[in-house]
Amino acid sequence: MTPTGEDVSIHFQSELENAADIELVVVVPTFRRPDHLVQTLKTIISQRPDFACATVVVENDPDGQTGAEAAKRFFLEHRSDSTVIVAYRRGHSHACNAGWATALDLYPNLRAVAVIYDDAVAAPEWLDCLVAVQEGHRADIVGGPQLPVFEDADGQKWKQHPIFSPSYDATGPVPRLYSAGNVLITRAVLDAMPRPFLNPALNLVGVSDGDFFNRCSAKGFSFAWAAEAWVAETVPPDHTTASWIRARSLEQGAISTLLEHQRDASLTGRLRTLGKSIALLAVSLPRGLKLWAQTGLATASLYHFHVAVGRLTATMGFSDGKHRAPGER
Repeated sequence: MTPTGEDVSIHFQSELENAADIELVVVVPTFRRPDHLVQTLKTIISQRPDFACATVVVENDPDGQTGAEAAKRFFLEHRSDSTVIVAYRRGHSHACNAGWATALDLYPNLRAVAVIYDDAVAAPEWLDCLVAVQEGHRADIVGGPQLPVFEDADGQKWKQHPIFSPSYDATGPVPRLYSAGNVLITRAVLDAMPRPFLNPALNLVGVSDGDFFNRCSAKGFSFAWAAEAWVAETVPPDHTTASWIRARSLEQGAISTLLEHQRDASLTGRLRTLGKSIALLAVSLPRGLKLWAQTGLATASLYHFHVAVGRLTATMGFSDGKHRAPGER
């Protein structure tokens, strides 16, 4: 079965192994980053896992398709099991949904999908680490760090800011995950969750991911963290300005409120979220001063305040989160 139709089409396909032998598929959503996409693909095909693996690139710019063309040229030069598709509905949710569904359609004995964005490069043993943690902890979903690599030398000072810090430090079971930008999702999860996997109505990086993981948790699926399965994510200069950091902090607060509303939209649930937001605002000053002392960043002292404000504005319906391209933080 091939994913054809008005929403998804195959742009390029290369088969070396029998499709029935493929056990893991790396899905790479891409949007107008053809040069960096090539760097991402280089680190994917350099992986040497102990199982048959394929790559699915999801072009989410149906008009330009520069990523699809770059991926096609790359795979013609570097023969591997690979497919390039075009997702005609633009947005993070649509790109991920198209990639995951294509992996299931093309490879009948698929065990899991791994996801990496087109602004990241993978650690040399990225896939092996994800799979080892999944098997060792019998986890259904495994996440890993998205470590910042700053294009601007001055941006290095932001490395310790919570915006760029990994969700967890140590390998092992965790209560939940927040991003699909570096994750392994087992077949059991994909078979159990209704399609579309990510809710298109929440077509925003962080919201649709978080909502999906919340729903997975509600179904009883377990999560783990693989600290060594890192990807290095390029951070452009305009993402290290004080104004962008502030906007991203506000957005993180708004996202947390939106996810809590998704979990419990009742009046009681909304009042609980409002109370939590007010409490976070009340303690934002001492928490901010502690963060300043830990990171040496004066601007980091405002992080918890901005998150609390973002939560409150979302609670009151004033949040206006922008729809970012796949992979954009």
